[in-house]
Amino acid sequence: MRVLTLLVRHGTDRFPNAIDDVAGLFARQMPDVEWDLVVIDNKLPEDCEQTLGPHRTLIGGSNAMREFSAWQSGLAFIGQRLDGYDFVNLTTEAFRALYTAYLDRFNTAMLRLVSCRGAAVGHVDYYNEPVRLFGRQSQAWLRTSFVVLPPAELKMLGPLVSVTESSEIFSGEPEAPFRPDAPLSERCREYLLGWLTGDGTGQGVEWHSRFALSQETLPQFQNKVISILNEHMFSVRLRAQGCAMVDATWLATCAGKLGRDGRSLGPIPSWRRQLTERDTAAVPRNVLFDSLR
Repeated sequence: MRVLTLLVRHGTDRFPNAIDDVAGLFARQMPDVEWDLVVIDNKLPEDCEQTLGPHRTLIGGSNAMREFSAWQSGLAFIGQRLDGYDFVNLTTEAFRALYTAYLDRFNTAMLRLVSCRGAAVGHVDYYNEPVRLFGRQSQAWLRTSFVVLPPAELKMLGPLVSVTESSEIFSGEPEAPFRPDAPLSERCREYLLGWLTGDGTGQGVEWHSRFALSQETLPQFQNKVISILNEHMFSVRLRAQGCAMVDATWLATCAGKLGRDGRSLGPIPSWRRQLTERDTAAVPRNVLFDSLR
């Protein structure tokens, strides 16, 4: 099995050990995988290219839309070589932030279960209620700080940046940062404000870098909202093309059971069923099935 990791960073000040961390994960948990690493540094000129060691390359990338435009730079750098990989691992320097237990479940056996299938594997995040964004209704998405999917799905998806235009979203006023006609439901706006500037989204978890909204922090707020919307729309668009959203902990649970029974993975259930069937951090069914998408 061949895996390509595209790791986005913005210099080395905040997460100086990101390369060692992701290399350690593959060495410990997938030692039999043939692994290549491309580090895309958004602080470097886009024409920068350096060899960091065997199977490791550092390039500059576009920071126009943060990690999403940077991953696009990485894919452009790889070009036709992309077809030589079984999986692409999109990750960021902050992949060890917030909840990380799911990362310990990645291994070759679980990835083999979805080999040659339209499936993207990562940690499924969800809101308590569905939201509408850009004309689509959705409640759950894959956390893009560490996601694994086949090259074919990325090629079918096209540009990784879904949201580029901010003028249709933001008002420019910190007291009411969203335009009245922004293509985001009221609940979506509440969740975004709560996550970035308040006490979270009602699930008892707070973002590690939340801040007070003011005229000075408004650009920071807008940039982060665009990133969050791009993350959510990444999953929306994958689902629209028939790519299943697969929770890593659920898939690892299946790998353990199927390995013992010698069976293969059947149809991939909805994300709700996956989260209730995990062997750890399972979500009670009544929490997820009371609000249907």
